[in-house]
Amino acid sequence: MIADFQSLIQAFPEAVIGGLLIACACSALGVFVILKRVVFIGLALSEVAACGIAAAMLFNASPFLGATSLTLATVLILAYPFEGWRVPRDTILGVVFVLAAGLSILLVAKSGFGLSEVKALLYGDLILTSRKDLVLLVAVLAPVLAYFFLFMRPTLYTFLDREGAKVLGVRVVLWELLYFLALGLTVSAASKVAGALLVFCYLVVAPSSALALARRLWLVFVLSGLSAALSTLIGLHWAFSHDLPANQTIAVVSCVLFGLALLVSFAWGALKRARGQNKRPA
Repeated sequence: MIADFQSLIQAFPEAVIGGLLIACACSALGVFVILKRVVFIGLALSEVAACGIAAAMLFNASPFLGATSLTLATVLILAYPFEGWRVPRDTILGVVFVLAAGLSILLVAKSGFGLSEVKALLYGDLILTSRKDLVLLVAVLAPVLAYFFLFMRPTLYTFLDREGAKVLGVRVVLWELLYFLALGLTVSAASKVAGALLVFCYLVVAPSSALALARRLWLVFVLSGLSAALSTLIGLHWAFSHDLPANQTIAVVSCVLFGLALLVSFAWGALKRARGQNKRPA
């Protein structure tokens, strides 16, 4: 087992480091995605990033610039407070997802790319992360993580109690916009190698596992990162050992860990209820 991990690291060091970095960044930002109840935004932004990559490939431009420009433009629209609208934000997200998914296929069809390029665009392939990809990931995700943890408190106030944060003088519109910009940059940087499926998995499944096990926010962040990192290492090892697609394997492992977290949470809750009943006076 250890020898297999050593072989994996020696053969694909960029994939291991890049995967762990994407896992940590997306799982941290994903906690607020769950708390804000905008789960679909991860899938929508991932699809928008794929659309931007497809457009960049069609015009021989940088995939990262294509993904970033389109994703950040979408983020600016989604950051608008939709609370007073008759059409909720989730509906807008659904429209954005459908538009981006359809447009991605149309752009790929016009480009004349082969099946392998189409699969790489839609699903990514973490195992093929290059040195250039890794440099880009570090350059984008390290500052995003630093910003996120340095300014977590005003972002937390904004997301958990918007009206209360306004009373305290927190500029909720600014902090919400900054968070969504950080999320857009993260998705843009990660989408080329992680693909829409794995980015969405990191944003939603790992934080959900953590929230099933913990209530304290600091512990949720720790467990979310650990869950995402563990699923990345196990998935990469399993894919490397059994010649399987890396991203899909990681996603399945992450869902299995989520199932285990639910079982542990259910068992712990049942045990606490049983203890409470036993302590009641006869």
